[in-house]
Formats: sequence, structure tokens, C-alpha cells
Amino acid sequence: MTTQLGGATPLPVPSAGPPPRGRRRSRRPVWEEPPTPLGLFGKGTVLTLLVLAVLVPLWTVLVTSFASRRTIDEVGGMVLVPREIDPSAYLTIFSGGEVSRAVWISTVVTVLGTGVSLTLTVLAAYGLSRPGSVAHRGLLFFFLLTFLIFPGLVPSYLVVTGLGLKDSIWSLILPSAISVFNLVVIRAFFMNVPGELIDSARIDGAGELRILTRVVLPLSKAVVAVVGLFYAVGYWNVYFNALLYIDSNDKFPIQRVLQSYILAGQSPNVSGTPVNLPGVTAYPPTLAVKMAVVVVTVVPALIVYPFVQRHFTKGVITGAIKG
Repeated sequence: MTTQLGGATPLPVPSAGPPPRGRRRSRRPVWEEPPTPLGLFGKGTVLTLLVLAVLVPLWTVLVTSFASRRTIDEVGGMVLVPREIDPSAYLTIFSGGEVSRAVWISTVVTVLGTGVSLTLTVLAAYGLSRPGSVAHRGLLFFFLLTFLIFPGLVPSYLVVTGLGLKDSIWSLILPSAISVFNLVVIRAFFMNVPGELIDSARIDGAGELRILTRVVLPLSKAVVAVVGLFYAVGYWNVYFNALLYIDSNDKFPIQRVLQSYILAGQSPNVSGTPVNLPGVTAYPPTLAVKMAVVVVTVVPALIVYPFVQRHFTKGVITGAIKG
């Protein structure tokens, strides 16, 4: 096949021939090659072992909390295979007393603390995300400095005591009201909000608070939900601050009560009349009551997590990479 341009000599054009013979190469890159059967088996085995390492202890705790005294005595400790279902441990701890009061204290601390922490963190992150804000660089450096320098346990204790927060639920909230990590994550997300939206809102006469609540926050629901989960789990699991600042037994959160049962070896102190139902033990075994407290401690986080898990990639990883 030839082609001719004007009066020039026609030039030969190579025609498409058959592909060269030989071994046909795969069109997939090396990193996209399908895994071998041995690799699939190895990955499946490792993942299965990891899942079992998490589920078996949880299953054992759950089964033991519903075990009867006879089953625990026969096994000699923790129960793996359920035999008899005896809910007397849960009926006992929720019939009034220390555990029920501790669950209520933890719930109040979690709800109140999460609201306070989210409010302070969002306000601080929005102010630090605006380049023209007052003392922007100085305040940002002050917050980031806490990553490197921690004041210490004794100064923190003296500050809490000096402010009159000792033996108060506020001592479980205010010392950890703002997490610098969460502040940096939300600030990075706020900085990626289009500036045109904020400028148009200012032209329409909106103030900073209205811009934050009507423009920025609706675009940042994912990161706020994830950070809210971080704060809620932290307040629900608060233990060390309760050990330092809470002296009254009637103000112990659930983690402090759990510590006294599991680690200190104290017997559960529950009130109310003995359980008197058909097929239910009147006085449940101590081990079943302890495991029931563990279940009550873990279940709220397991219930809330699936509703927020879908926001993790968008809320934290994306925001951190963009920032």
C-alpha cells in the first residue's frame, strides 16, 4: 500500500501484519496478577485466625455470663460451650445497686462529654482553618506542641484539684475535653471546603457562626461523626481519670466498677431481692456476674460502631490525606 503527496514519489506505508510469534505476554501489570491458590489459602488462614482470636474471647465472656452455677463448677472457670441459659446475673446487676448506678454515670459522662468535646473541637478547628484568624499560627503551634510536651500527672492533678473538680463528673470530662489529634483531623477537613462557598455566604451577610453551621458542618458530617465516635468511646471507657479524681463509690463509672471486680478481686455489691423466677438461680455465681458486667461495658460500643464505620474512610483517612 502506497500513498502519494502532491507530485512527490509515493512512499510505502507498512501494512498491519500478524503479531509476532512467540509467548504471549499478559496484559496485567505484575502487581495486578491474580493470586496463586497457595497465596489465597495463606491469606484465608491468617484472616480466619485473626477473626477467631477476636471472637472466641468475646463468645466465652458472653456464654459465661449466661452460665449457671452448676455449669461453671463443672467446667472449673470460663465456659466455651453453652449448656444451660441462666440470665440471673443480668437480672441481679440491673435490679439496682452499684452496677446500675455506674452504667447511668457512664452514660451521662459519655453524652455530656461528647457534646462538650465536639463543640470545642469544631469551634477551634474552624478558627484554625481560617488563614486570616487572629493569632492563627501561634495557637496552632500551641496545640501541636502538646504532641511533644506533656505537662505530667502531678501538675494535671493539682490543676483539677485547684479548680474544685475533685470527686465530680466534670473531672472526667474537662481534662480531656479536646484531643489534638481530632482537632487536626477536623481542621484538615475544614481547610478543603471550597473558599467560594464561604465567600458567597459572607457576601450574603452571613457571620462566622452561621457559615460554620450552615455551610461547613453540612459538608463535614462524615468527619464529625467519626470524631464524635472517638470521643464517645473514650468517655465510655474512661478509667484512669476516675481512678485519680473520683473518691465516692456512688460516682464510679462502669469501667471503675469493672476494675474493682476483675482486677482488685472485690465481690460484686448488688442490692435488691434475690432473683426468684422458674429455672433461674436465686444467687448467681460471682464469675457470671463479673462477665455480665464485661458484656454491659462492651455492648454499647459494638452497637454504635456499625452505624459510623461507613464514614471512616471518608471522614478520617481522606481528610488526613488532603490536609
